[in-house]
Amino acid sequence: MRIISGKYKGRRLFVPAGLKIRPTSDRVKEAIFNILSPNLPKTLVLDLYAGTGNLGIEALSRGAKKVVFVDKHPLAIQTIKKNLLALGIKDEALVYKRDILKGLSFLKEHFQLIFMDPPYEKGYVEKTLALLSPYLAKEGIIVIEHSPKEKFSLKGFSLMDRRQYGQTQVSFLKLALPKVFL
Repeated sequence: MRIISGKYKGRRLFVPAGLKIRPTSDRVKEAIFNILSPNLPKTLVLDLYAGTGNLGIEALSRGAKKVVFVDKHPLAIQTIKKNLLALGIKDEALVYKRDILKGLSFLKEHFQLIFMDPPYEKGYVEKTLALLSPYLAKEGIIVIEHSPKEKFSLKGFSLMDRRQYGQTQVSFLKLALPKVFL
């Protein structure tokens, strides 16, 4: 797994053997960032179910101001910290070992970009979406990696785009505009 573009282009990320995560493939990652924008200047990013930190670190490489990584698994947290340290970017990130489904009240920011890559087909997408609106900036985007088989409600959000790459589907959401009655 490598960083595709930006300041750290070509650098490899550490992925420990036996870590029960599904890192975002380079192909899917490149597609996500081509859709978002090749550059993310001064963007505040939240990387949920962060695993190795792959997506958040790619965002930092492309100019994001700061990334907050959240995962509940100790080995994932250790891996994220190791990758940040190897690249010399630990000061541009915060790493939290938390169970996301127990709430996000420890977050104080509004994020322009939120990545979400939960375990597939466990209902985590919908449960996590129900927690996110207070933390998404007005013009912010949520990028969700999920199984094409997983269905979830968009309550409070609208679908901007959806793409499928093999057994991975990527959905791009934004806050739904309130309906105005005349």
